[in-house]
Amino acid sequence: MSALSDNLVTFAILAYLVAMIGHAVEYALGNVRTRVATAAPVRELVGAGGGGVVSKSPAPVPSSPTADRSAGRARLAGLIGVGATAVAAALHLAALVTRGLAADRMPWGNMYEFVLTVTFIGVAAWLVVLWKRQSLRKLGLFLTLVMVLLVATAELVLYVPIVPLVPALNSYWFIIHVSTIVFASGIFLLGVVPAVGFLMRNGYEQGKRSFPYTLARRMPGAAGLERLTFALHAFAFPIFTFAVIAGAIWAEAAWGRPWGWDPKETWAFISWVVYAGYLHARATPSVKRNVATWIAVLGFLTMLMNLFGVNIFFTGLHSYGGLD
Repeated sequence: MSALSDNLVTFAILAYLVAMIGHAVEYALGNVRTRVATAAPVRELVGAGGGGVVSKSPAPVPSSPTADRSAGRARLAGLIGVGATAVAAALHLAALVTRGLAADRMPWGNMYEFVLTVTFIGVAAWLVVLWKRQSLRKLGLFLTLVMVLLVATAELVLYVPIVPLVPALNSYWFIIHVSTIVFASGIFLLGVVPAVGFLMRNGYEQGKRSFPYTLARRMPGAAGLERLTFALHAFAFPIFTFAVIAGAIWAEAAWGRPWGWDPKETWAFISWVVYAGYLHARATPSVKRNVATWIAVLGFLTMLMNLFGVNIFFTGLHSYGGLD
């Protein structure tokens, strides 16, 4: 089962890569729409007796066969990207299930397993969002890019063989606390994609034509991206809050104190404060939306610090990364 899980992760990365290429092709071709050009003036007589006013009205010119073919290819590439993402998510889930069966526990015991689970939650949530709002499909390029980078990092850098849980994790609170923290982290991971997209698209709509704003030329509208960013964060934040509280209750049962400013506890608190600040800023009319969105991006950076930096650079009671 362990070897099967490892192979499934490899196949999932390849499927994410195919999905990324499909979305990239669609993004490069763009939406080819029917063009409206001004044809020869059409004379219209206004008034009685034929002595009226001459007016000009444009006549629509249908798109060329080449443009139609390009539009069809772009749509096909986008659908291939979505299909490959769904296949990758299924392989991803199978890798997690087989890893759990091989370990005879929930597959959340180290950084490798945690990253695999968080990324799966993120891509599963993305498929749900895409099912409800297909107009957001072009964000799939950036979502699959994140998946390729994180899942490949997990396999190539963070991988560790299956080992039993450390004694401190053998508790029913392990499932309660870690499942909620994983779920919230996965939604935050998805939320940062439209957040960055909004910052680029908003700049493009304001006339900025330098890099990276030009990347947003074919993105959905800035207003829609900003609303999606807020919806995802507003959904994830209460779950993250519960996860932090559950962790404190578990710490009281395991170590005799609910809070001890352990590095991971400290960074979890920092993340909570930043995300609370984002939601507060988003609800404050005087705060510009791009300023609030930058706070959301900062919150995700603190989450990355909590996941990677704390486990790699710090030593504490939560040092379960599994890396030497």
